[in-house]
Amino acid sequence: MKRATQYIHAGTEPDPSTGAIMTPIYQTSTYVQEAPGVNKGFEYARSQNPTRKALEEAYAQIENGKFGLAFSSGVAATDAVIKLLLPGDQVIAANDMYGGTYRMFTRIFAKYGIQFTYTDTTDIENIRKAITPNTKLIWIETPTNPLMNITDIAAVATIAKEHKAILCVDNTFASPYLQNPLDLGADIVMHSATKYLGGHSDVIQGCLVMNDPELREQLYFIQKSCGAVPGPMDCFLVLRGIKTLHVRMQRHCENGEKIAYFLRNHPKVAKVYWCGFEDHKNYSVAKKQMRGFGGMMSFTLKDDSIENAKRVLSSTKVFALAESLGGVESLINHPASMTHASIPREERIKNGLTDSLIRLSVGIEDVDDLMDDLNQAIG
Repeated sequence: MKRATQYIHAGTEPDPSTGAIMTPIYQTSTYVQEAPGVNKGFEYARSQNPTRKALEEAYAQIENGKFGLAFSSGVAATDAVIKLLLPGDQVIAANDMYGGTYRMFTRIFAKYGIQFTYTDTTDIENIRKAITPNTKLIWIETPTNPLMNITDIAAVATIAKEHKAILCVDNTFASPYLQNPLDLGADIVMHSATKYLGGHSDVIQGCLVMNDPELREQLYFIQKSCGAVPGPMDCFLVLRGIKTLHVRMQRHCENGEKIAYFLRNHPKVAKVYWCGFEDHKNYSVAKKQMRGFGGMMSFTLKDDSIENAKRVLSSTKVFALAESLGGVESLINHPASMTHASIPREERIKNGLTDSLIRLSVGIEDVDDLMDDLNQAIG
């Protein structure tokens, strides 16, 4: 089945009782049982819900996986993965990553004895050097948030298998439309489904997809026991969003490319971070493992003062100054004070995330309006 057809039909079947083409919102907390322990596959909504079940099947299908699990947010999905570990276990993670993930690793789980090693994962040798006998998980984003760095998923998967470590890939920026990490050897794919999968800035959700049934059982136990599950209305909204993922991503990619080159040629822009440039450090890897380069990018100005960056951030009229990404509307963001504020400044600067960096989530509006808006804001 081709991807466009897959996205429209993933996880959904006509409702057997009414023939409804859309999966109903099963707004219930519990289910009547015929006898103790005798039920129709549903007992209590924290452990399962028909709307969520349909969405979890859709997650698996669009990532070419066997099992999907839905969580109440992207960080809740990340939390479940780290709960697979024990005190003393080591996690190798990218030094350029979403600030919320870094905050969880360093301020929540590190105090329970889990060791986190941060390195530049765009160079595979850095991962090899960081491996120890205690390495149990390798966590990568590709492209990274917000510097758009690219890591070779297949190469990291080979290292992970050699050392019997789990490889989890945060695929939020690419979406399943552009990249499928399980096909490249990853063990788990994580998404903040709030972003491109939902696509309309109206839902918070996360997901995990995997092929290994034992890994699925461990993660399902954590999901059920810890209870970070989404409600049926949220599941319905993401099911609806997935149906248009392909048409939205096509426009995100088209607009993103035009905006990236527009910014690169702007006389007041110093540098543009976008993985579709042929001179990008790992462009060849991106081209190999992705089907396009998306609508996420960051840039700096030649007048690299924080005051000038804030002026631009506050001057756009079509781009909205806001957290998040991946919706149909274009967003502009200041990572240093917003999405990555939890990362100590010295760490941010060392990794290339300057105080004046501006991040864009390019939406699906008319691209001429977007370019005009950025042009007037940059001045």
